[in-house]
Amino acid sequence: MPKKIFIIKAGSTFPETAAKHGDFEEMTKRGLGSKDTETLTIDACKAEELPSPEKCLGVVITGAHCMVTDNLPWSLAIEAWIPTLVRAQIPLLGICYGLQLLGRAMGGQVDFHPFGREVGTVEIRKSAAACVDPLFKELPERFQAHATHAQSVIALPSESILLAENDFEAHHAFRIGRCAWGVQFHPEYNSHVMRDYLLKQEKLLSEAGQDVALLSQEISETPAANALLARFASLATKGTC
Repeated sequence: MPKKIFIIKAGSTFPETAAKHGDFEEMTKRGLGSKDTETLTIDACKAEELPSPEKCLGVVITGAHCMVTDNLPWSLAIEAWIPTLVRAQIPLLGICYGLQLLGRAMGGQVDFHPFGREVGTVEIRKSAAACVDPLFKELPERFQAHATHAQSVIALPSESILLAENDFEAHHAFRIGRCAWGVQFHPEYNSHVMRDYLLKQEKLLSEAGQDVALLSQEISETPAANALLARFASLATKGTC
């Protein structure tokens, strides 16, 4: 049986957003964009069985609206499964919640960000290590990406390599081993999805003193960040991590 890229669905977007743009797994599948590689979604929230490494060409773990520190049983199951993928050198991409699961599974610490929520289209800087990283090396030194998160990996695993940061989030991307990546930003989002998330959190952000009108004005498309998903699919398919 041919190996697949598995999309591990760790949550759902807002119903109104899903109706217009698809749920997290559909956004992710569009971003991967590989016509020659089969993808299969595993709904982890429903405790669907996680695949063994030998069945995986690659794995993407989606975002979620819950918190890693909620320690939900299905989330802990993903967390326990992640080290088997890392040891087997299966290409892995954790997005937002997925990055946090990767970080904690490999010895890092996840908690609420001390400065609150990061929401909107943000500028991110590559590290020096990113310039030779298979997934990140083609990105510009600075690029725009969509972000919406309250928690972060506040302490990286000891063996991780920092790939990207900004003034708010010190750990926007990292790699562990040869081919396990985490990104705190959302390469699967477009500007319309980002705007939905901003509007849904308008009250929270305003109460925290953030200028929602300015954040809305700054929303833009993020082609460099979006390209990461297709590049990940290419690396996984060709085995060139």
